[in-house]
Amino acid sequence: MDLRQLEIVRAIAETGSFTGAGARLHVSQSAISRQVLLLEDEFHERLFVRLGRRVQITAAGEAILQLSHRVFNDIRDTSASITDKQKTLSGPLNLVGGMTVCLYVFPLLLKEFKTHHPHVDIKVATGGTQRLLRRLRTRRADLALLTLPIDDPAFTSVPVLREELMLVMPVGHPLAAKQSVGVEALVGQPFVIFEAGSNTRRTLDDFFVREQIKPRIVAETENVEIIKSMVASGLGISIVPFQSVERETRGGSLKVARIRGQQLVRETGWVYRSGERAPRVVQEMMATLTRIASQLQSTVDRAS
Repeated sequence: MDLRQLEIVRAIAETGSFTGAGARLHVSQSAISRQVLLLEDEFHERLFVRLGRRVQITAAGEAILQLSHRVFNDIRDTSASITDKQKTLSGPLNLVGGMTVCLYVFPLLLKEFKTHHPHVDIKVATGGTQRLLRRLRTRRADLALLTLPIDDPAFTSVPVLREELMLVMPVGHPLAAKQSVGVEALVGQPFVIFEAGSNTRRTLDDFFVREQIKPRIVAETENVEIIKSMVASGLGISIVPFQSVERETRGGSLKVARIRGQQLVRETGWVYRSGERAPRVVQEMMATLTRIASQLQSTVDRAS
């Protein structure tokens, strides 16, 4: 079996006839038939059954056809990969991410990326997870950085960052002097919290259910800046990624504490369409974040 024979099987399957395959490949019908006979002799199986002027592929033929797809896809991808590496990266890249990612990850990431690839035209959009997945699905976005998990076979996820979720309080709050707070101290507290439906909110809801806490929610928003502002004003306390309040913690305008006996984390990762070869520009963006990830992994211990 050789590449030409694989090409012939694919042409027959796609055109539905030996004549059509010959026309597509610019060879005679007899040459097509001869190559099919050689394959059938090699495998001792019929590959096609004639139905008048049309043919129907057999199970053995379908196996050869799938092999053909894999082989030619690999050839195309390898060729594109080699060609890509010879080119200066340029053109558009549509990148999407949640609010916290856009505020605290993308600025450093895009600065680093543009240092090495100044000719790439990057456009950034934010929003809720489902909205951003729709943009990926409809090809209005090339790559997303989202809170995981994404339970959809249409997408591939690659974990990159783990962020610690911390209790955040206004200065002067009764719990603000503590470095760790017991779960029982949260009962009855007013909470400003992420909107329902987000993966971060699901993590928090799981925690509340597990610890049998019915939170008194006074405000819900997906905007972490609004959460911080409301907490600072004394409206309530919250649980947010530490990275989003590191600056305020260092500056003394907000206080944070761990919840004793708990390890609340959220995982953030790249998300892209499954079943496709990621273009070089996408691969380079992902590699850039891997390279600078240690700069983004903020912890309370480093801030204190």
